[in-house]
Amino acid sequence: MSVAPTTEFDRPLKIGTHVLKSRLIVGTGKYETFEVMQQALDLSGSDCLTVAVRRERLYDPHGRNILDYIDLDRYTLLPNTAGCYNARDAVRTARLGREILEGLENPGADWVKLECLADTKTLLPHPVETLAACEELVKDGFQVLCYTTDDPVIARRLKDLGAAAVMPAGSPIGSGQGILNPNNIRICLEYLKDGDPDFPVIVDAGVGAASDVAVAMELGVDGVLLNTAIAHAEDPLRMAVAMKCGIEAGRLSYLAGRIPKRLYASASSPEEGVIGQKPAPRWEASHD
Repeated sequence: MSVAPTTEFDRPLKIGTHVLKSRLIVGTGKYETFEVMQQALDLSGSDCLTVAVRRERLYDPHGRNILDYIDLDRYTLLPNTAGCYNARDAVRTARLGREILEGLENPGADWVKLECLADTKTLLPHPVETLAACEELVKDGFQVLCYTTDDPVIARRLKDLGAAAVMPAGSPIGSGQGILNPNNIRICLEYLKDGDPDFPVIVDAGVGAASDVAVAMELGVDGVLLNTAIAHAEDPLRMAVAMKCGIEAGRLSYLAGRIPKRLYASASSPEEGVIGQKPAPRWEASHD
């Protein structure tokens, strides 16, 4: 399916030294097969993929390597620290990812999606451990994209520590609940872009449908990162196309500038030259 590219009306997304054509970043986990994953990635239009870099995650139950199903010349890989619950493990995993991607000569070797989770039930970020890991990884030369809650104070602190991008969750990972607190996302945008309008803010986690992606983009975020919404859809291939359309529609809608919301109707046709008269006010009609 052909979809008009937003690049005709927009500029590419820049995160640190990386420039992306698509504002949709997609994950590579949870697909039924590597073959379905491969097709869905292609249809999504994304040019950046997140990959869990722990060695055991690179292989499926049949011993096949996920990297054999990813075109490393087409995609920039974004290694992530999925499954880490403290700063120490997150930093170790990030360094392992850098080592793997340097061996593959992929340009994603110098950045990382930082996930440092609080518990296995909510999969929400642990703010203290995330801050500690971000600080250490920045010192170690990484361009860090931080998965965090929608807390504007923590978001601003991560930027102050040198994060290349801050990625507030729309709702818990894999929940499909969409953007639960758009006001907090708006405040995050205000805090993070104050005096720095090009600083990238990316909604990460929780979207379930293309409408969720469009809503996120219409708030003014720079991109959306998702995985489960495509991988666990009844038809992942159709959903991949839907997400591509949603990201582009939402971004163009935001750039175009929506009309203000009004309590009452506002006629779309001009009133000049209209034949006839407006209805009489109710009090006039009652005295006829």
